[in-house]
Amino acid sequence: MTWQMWLAFLGAAWVISLSPGAGAVASMSSGLAHGLRRGYWNILGLQLGLLLQIAVVAAGVGAVLARSATAFTVIKWFGVAYLVYLGIRQWRARPTETEAETPTRGASAPALVVRGFLVNASNPKAVVFMLAVLPQFLEPAAPLLPQYLAIAATMVAVDVVVMTGYTGLAARVLTLMRSPRQQSITNRVFSGLFLTAAAFLATVRRAATV
Repeated sequence: MTWQMWLAFLGAAWVISLSPGAGAVASMSSGLAHGLRRGYWNILGLQLGLLLQIAVVAAGVGAVLARSATAFTVIKWFGVAYLVYLGIRQWRARPTETEAETPTRGASAPALVVRGFLVNASNPKAVVFMLAVLPQFLEPAAPLLPQYLAIAATMVAVDVVVMTGYTGLAARVLTLMRSPRQQSITNRVFSGLFLTAAAFLATVRRAATV
């Protein structure tokens, strides 16, 4: 991969990461509930899911997913169900009885990692999208493995920065909440965002993405 090609991909990576989606919602929700420091566990899970998506595309499985209506539908509805579950859980989250000056400690680090991983790994649209985008930045005549490694490292680095921003923004909101009512309203807002992401994913059709 030439420097010019890498710089072009770097710009694309920023656009992809900054685009609102389930990962951004999950990061903000994690920052709201657990603060920035613990929110990094969720970010780690998101990156593991992102790496899985890139590996799937690199291995050629992404092409199979793009062609198979059954595989696409199964993964899509799993993703929809998981986002709905997160939305319901966020809606039912109880506000703290005292002023929200410190993050809650309910979820363990492994649980946050798994949650972030599932959010990204259960999005077939992202895999098909990468299948359409990534080959444009590859030099077919050159070894592909180093190029995919460069792409993966770039996307993860950019996504970590962006998701840290989303998480930190929500963690900042946490320090401004002073009453259970304010916390309840915020939980419902994020619940709505999860459900909106689920509804958007549910409308995705395989034929429209191939």
